[in-house]
Amino acid sequence: MAPPAVFQSEAEAQQAAITQAAATEPAIDDERDAAEADGVEPRRQLVAWNRYQGPYFTLRVGGGFGYDYSAYAQDANSKEQMTLSPVAAVRDFRVLLKGKFPAVPRLSYTLGYMYDGAKKEWFFRQTGLMVDVPELSGDIFIGRTKEGFSTNKIMVGYFTWTAERATMNEALIPILADGVKWTGRIPSGKLVYNVGYFKDELSETESFNKNDSQLVGRAVWLPNARSDKPLLHLAVEARFAEANNGQLQYRSRPEVFSAQSYAIDTGKFPADHANAVGVEAYYRPGPLMFGMEYFVNQVSSQQTDNPLFHGGEVFAAYLFTGEVRPYNTRGAFFEAVSPARTVFEGGPGAWEAVLRYSYTDLNSGTIRGGRFWRITPMVNWYLSDNVRMEFTYGYGVLDRFGLTGATQFFQTRLQLLL
Repeated sequence: MAPPAVFQSEAEAQQAAITQAAATEPAIDDERDAAEADGVEPRRQLVAWNRYQGPYFTLRVGGGFGYDYSAYAQDANSKEQMTLSPVAAVRDFRVLLKGKFPAVPRLSYTLGYMYDGAKKEWFFRQTGLMVDVPELSGDIFIGRTKEGFSTNKIMVGYFTWTAERATMNEALIPILADGVKWTGRIPSGKLVYNVGYFKDELSETESFNKNDSQLVGRAVWLPNARSDKPLLHLAVEARFAEANNGQLQYRSRPEVFSAQSYAIDTGKFPADHANAVGVEAYYRPGPLMFGMEYFVNQVSSQQTDNPLFHGGEVFAAYLFTGEVRPYNTRGAFFEAVSPARTVFEGGPGAWEAVLRYSYTDLNSGTIRGGRFWRITPMVNWYLSDNVRMEFTYGYGVLDRFGLTGATQFFQTRLQLLL
């Protein structure tokens, strides 16, 4: 009699091979399922109980946990602009279920649930169904997902090179949206694109809801796709966003999730819709990587003189231990660093130095949401595929309320992945 299906993993068999090949395999991933960027699995499997291979469906249970500490040094003007005090708190805790249906090999599913430490609430993350359509070199997702605007936003926060996304990114783009999204590519793989339409009927009460509806498109040119040449990623994107119940608001904390105050904030103002465009460029010749994203957002609001907001970031990152950050060619985003030799195998793990400059301007028309820039040097230590520590310093300047204030930021994070 055949043994019953059980939770199992190939971790034991794969461990030695992964360790040997980690530093030499091409840093390219051509696989994608309904979990998209949220469901990229660690190359080394930490446990064996979180996989189920059954006759009707498969299941992988994943999760993440982040714990942060932040402290500040403010000048007198900064103290008048923002109330900030040291905090140690859970950044987030999430559980992700994903799998396929053996009888319907083109169909995959995902369900994500997360506790947001900043808002102290639980909500569904990436949740829905994806159908692979190889005849058209693409797939269609239905459910809750990332809009597909900004590579940095498409990536799950656990995989990004910095602790938090830039202020303009957070102010403009919601973390999730409910709708339908097509992701495709041309046969050569040199062009990846996505188009999505989203509505807020199910997310009206969610804190991430910013719009009644959104139409989003993104095109990524990969001239060196499927080659051993350095990775070059060039992208353009556009977003039409209908105002949420006749109002819009753009705001962001100063790149610290636990900050008690928002650095920039337009407040709610009457509007009809907004049109945003963005450009991206990433270059990864090896352990060294450069990148930038910049967004311009034109708001249709006669009452506030049709304000135009803009901002973005530029960064450089270098992996001193020689690893190369993987890139997903089907979704056109970067994935997590995998150390060639983990600390738990007697190695150094992977060490990464990052330097980022970000800028946001929310002063336009009659709106005075503020201008903020921040320079952030930081160090990431990837002890293994599952454990990461971050050490971050930041210096930021806020121009708001008729004052110009400077703040120093001191942040650390412990991050665990399953």
